[in-house]
Amino acid sequence: MKLVFATHNAHKLAEVKQLLPKQIELLSLTDIGCVEDIEETGSTLEENALIKAKYVLDTYGYNCFADDSGLEIDALNGAPGVYSARFAGPERNNSANIEKVWEELSEKKNKNAQFRTVIAVCIDGKEWQCEGKVRGYILPEKRGEQGFGYDPIFVPEGYTQTFAELGDEVKNKISHRARAIQEFLASISAKGAE
Repeated sequence: MKLVFATHNAHKLAEVKQLLPKQIELLSLTDIGCVEDIEETGSTLEENALIKAKYVLDTYGYNCFADDSGLEIDALNGAPGVYSARFAGPERNNSANIEKVWEELSEKKNKNAQFRTVIAVCIDGKEWQCEGKVRGYILPEKRGEQGFGYDPIFVPEGYTQTFAELGDEVKNKISHRARAIQEFLASISAKGAE
């Protein structure tokens, strides 16, 4: 089965490829010649994921799934959430985003947070959504060289290392995206899309 994952992000693509069974041929936006940046105009992760999936289906005719992920910090009422990639501004600068998180949390005692991924699926005329979450907390310093985004400051529950320290092998088993992908794979079978 050919499926497009609506992303240009090489890190996310590699992460998801490792999770999918071999019978699914995963294509990226680049693979199908989609060079445009699909505007994420939604006000929720769910809306943004569906915008991307429907765009690929409507414009290119491919079965598709798209995700949107966000860091949701308890003491910030769920922020940065849907604005995680551009929390510090439209430049999508990871370091600036982390600095802003630290600034916003500087007077807060509660450092608990969660990463959440929503996947919107458009396959063979059917649409549905899947979700994955991982709870944890925010560190006041960066640790680790792997991963991307907020990974160097997020420690998942049950661990003492950040996502950036744990490495892909562990992260791909416990991350919000891994959990959403697992739900997605189970749902493909349940919906008879395979």
